[in-house]
Amino acid sequence: MTKTILIVEDDHAIRDMVKMLLEHHEYNVIEAKDYLDALKLSQSSEFHLVLLDWMLPGGSGIQFIKQLKKQEQTENIPVIMLTAKQQEDDQIIGLDSGADDYITKPFSNKELIARINAILRRTYPENSNIIEFDDLKINTQSHRVMAKDIEIELGPTEYKLLLFFMNKPERVFTRDQLIDHVWGHDAYIDDRTIDVHIGRLRKQLEKSGHDRFIQTVRGSGYRFSAKTQK
Repeated sequence: MTKTILIVEDDHAIRDMVKMLLEHHEYNVIEAKDYLDALKLSQSSEFHLVLLDWMLPGGSGIQFIKQLKKQEQTENIPVIMLTAKQQEDDQIIGLDSGADDYITKPFSNKELIARINAILRRTYPENSNIIEFDDLKINTQSHRVMAKDIEIELGPTEYKLLLFFMNKPERVFTRDQLIDHVWGHDAYIDDRTIDVHIGRLRKQLEKSGHDRFIQTVRGSGYRFSAKTQK
């Protein structure tokens, strides 16, 4: 599965250069130009690693790491600091704050890619392409969904919904949150469309009995759970 990297960098030229480098190595890229922009993306977008500058308009990279660690959905996402601060004390502060690696500017493109690859291999082992919940399985490499060893045919949107739910079981998501995570925060999708796709997903899971996992939480949204709904 192609990994997505969040670049948090206020220097437009550096941000563009790093983006081109990452896309050349077949990574997806999302960008933030300041602290507040990065905070918004951390709450609305899915990503696997952060390349983070220290000095940012509106806040600091250290503050941003602390915010990531406070959120359940982002607390384990690895962070590489990419900064002009070269003092050993700064490096210690960055790593102690929760950064996984620390690279000073100017940097080697080869070194940056090697460090990114190493952290992603360590954080997301190859066997993680199988996601399993109860006796329902998704192979994220082949996009096959299996229930009790029987393949379930899903449409592309229903597949994305199921994958999102299975990665975050027992949590309640509002319709707006599902739009942000599954379609993207720039998508123009109304609540009725969400309900239609949820209905289709339930229908496709009905034969195996897994439709009961997609639960409506009245007044809140939807939850994915194997527990019997009260």
